[in-house]
Amino acid sequence: MIATLMSLTNKQTASHCCFCSMQCGLTLQPSGGSPGLTVKPSPDFPVATGLLCQKGLNALDHVLHPERITAPLFRTDWLKLPFRPSEEGLRETAAGKEASAAAFPSARSAGAAWSSAPWDIALKDIASRIQALQAQYGNDAVAVYGGGSLTNEVCYLLGKFTRVALRSRYVDYNGRYCMSSAAAASNQAFGLDRGMTMPLSEIPNAKYIILAGTNIAECQPTMMPYLLAAKKNGAKIVTIDPRNTMTSKMADIHVRLQPGFDSVFMNGLLHVIITEQLVAKSFVDERTTGFDQLVEAVMPFTPARVEELTGVLEGVVRTIARGFAKAETGMVLTARGLEQQVNGVENTLNYINLALLTGKIGRRGCGYGAVTGQANGQGGREHGLKADQLPGYRLIEDPAAREHVAKVWGIDPGELPGKGVSAYELLKKVDEGEIKALLVLGSNPIVSSPNSRMVERALQKLELLVVVDMFETETAKYAHWLLPGSSFLEGEGTLTNLEGRVFHRGQALEPPGQAKLDYRFICELAEELGRGQYFQYETIEDVFNELALASAGGKADYSGISYDRLKREKGLFWPCPSPEHAGTPLLFEERFHHPNGKARLFGITPKMPAEPIDTDYPYVLTTGRIPNHYLSGAQTRRTEGLNRKSPEPVAEIHPWLAGKIGLGVGDKIRLTSRRDSLVFQVKVTEGIQPRTVFVPFHWGGEMSVNRLTVDALDPTSRMPEFKICAVQVERVHG
Repeated sequence: MIATLMSLTNKQTASHCCFCSMQCGLTLQPSGGSPGLTVKPSPDFPVATGLLCQKGLNALDHVLHPERITAPLFRTDWLKLPFRPSEEGLRETAAGKEASAAAFPSARSAGAAWSSAPWDIALKDIASRIQALQAQYGNDAVAVYGGGSLTNEVCYLLGKFTRVALRSRYVDYNGRYCMSSAAAASNQAFGLDRGMTMPLSEIPNAKYIILAGTNIAECQPTMMPYLLAAKKNGAKIVTIDPRNTMTSKMADIHVRLQPGFDSVFMNGLLHVIITEQLVAKSFVDERTTGFDQLVEAVMPFTPARVEELTGVLEGVVRTIARGFAKAETGMVLTARGLEQQVNGVENTLNYINLALLTGKIGRRGCGYGAVTGQANGQGGREHGLKADQLPGYRLIEDPAAREHVAKVWGIDPGELPGKGVSAYELLKKVDEGEIKALLVLGSNPIVSSPNSRMVERALQKLELLVVVDMFETETAKYAHWLLPGSSFLEGEGTLTNLEGRVFHRGQALEPPGQAKLDYRFICELAEELGRGQYFQYETIEDVFNELALASAGGKADYSGISYDRLKREKGLFWPCPSPEHAGTPLLFEERFHHPNGKARLFGITPKMPAEPIDTDYPYVLTTGRIPNHYLSGAQTRRTEGLNRKSPEPVAEIHPWLAGKIGLGVGDKIRLTSRRDSLVFQVKVTEGIQPRTVFVPFHWGGEMSVNRLTVDALDPTSRMPEFKICAVQVERVHG
């Protein structure tokens, strides 16, 4: 890696952190000793000026890690190079099937030997196998699975590649596990989905802030100064979470709510606001619809009944409702705690109801925000990585949208496939045998998916699994081809942070060895598939310019954004429909995005989780992040300074539960769900709801809590229910 760094030894280079959705600015500076570089906070990026969290300060470590994949690798027990099927072998005949069976042996075990090959051989072999499989099983036999940390340009290209080069309907990404419930709720309520309806700079102007299912202090630490500034200005802060967290420590009120009761609790707040006539009547009358249905839904949920159902005291319900409604300004911020449920869309809609009912949106110091988890979870779904969406948030089954995007791409609208399925459903189709080949870029679905034993089983059935990554992840262990991808410091492009701010991230380093920029790999594979004429780009900026054109007139309109503007103005908020437009930091000042210009209130009747507790499985397992790790841990578990602090997952349980199972010093606990049984180290803490167990999800193998989680999906967003899983809890002797 030393040669890669030589160009930076006499200057500093600006970039952005690769981890959470804050996307804080950083600089690489020359330093003495190995590796000759150090990471410092950027002094001028407006989102988190002069700040980096511990993950950001260690962001260089995995980039320079000795385990980086630097050349294309293939399984020596599987692949005999070169593979170029004849035309006869592509035909749907008995002989063709026999040839295909010989060309695609049955699944191999993880850990078989790797061997390297040149890129030209790798691309030719992969393309040939894709063509053979599609000839035998149809275009939809090949699918693409992307990631929420990829740049806008790579997300855009992956969506285009799937639909134009592969001509398959099956593409989705791990962002489906992150913000899909909030996205669906925002679209239903506002007609538009952007993570936050206001910039972070408005938080200090809020006088009452509700943080629901979000642990900002540990997951987005550099966002905390905005909340602390609000407190300094007199704001009241309420946190709603089954655990006492670093975030709840700075709250004025903490509601320790058991997972699954969010809409019950919210209906109690809305009941108080309506019955005590604290509604912002003129705002509701002039700018919303659905008030009568909301009233009907919340009337049964008196504060007394809410206390009976949730254990949250009636007085607390009234205090929060009155405080938020009477505050001059206020914000509601939600995250995965209430969204990763089979009722996640309805939970989110009810929190949005609170902002709308009190008129706290579309003006200074007010708004609703879903605190995005992944680095580019926002941009990924805007420009084509979701199964049903084309660039600009256009729906793929809308004839006008198909016509617009097809014209930009230079194809007939009839060539575009229809919508596919969500990320987990895509993996189930692999298990069911409908999908025969899968390209995974920037994701580790064996660790990140629910009921991950099924995913592990499914990937072993694939006749072709191609993984593009920096490391041999848990998913890559089952790959036929493992291709070296580029890190965040090596690939230029744009990202969209939790505010909806689009910004430019320059290239700081050259990829090591034979590692290839992700966008170049996509274009070169398209060429091998005979569709290269649609992927002719000289630079990554050319990709962005086409993305902007494809988004023009859509909800997420980037057509007024350019690299020059992003560099000069340090980011722009979409929608930005023309070069003269200043961008839109604050949404909905005058109208919402529904045709009538009004937002929609929804009456929510709380529903049961997919897997409620019972006598056989009497406790609730919930999952989440911890500050030292990120997503599936593929990067942070290879960062010594972070992994040393949290080398394995630790389950948190309440002293009541510890006493009930007879937990002793040095003991571990066994968690058993209807899908699997795992043993964890344990921490006893009063800071958790007594019948709830919390386990972080950043590990694979026997430490992967997603082997236990249920794979039920929200009917609208198709978000899995990561946050509620019925389990048994047993003592394991130390």
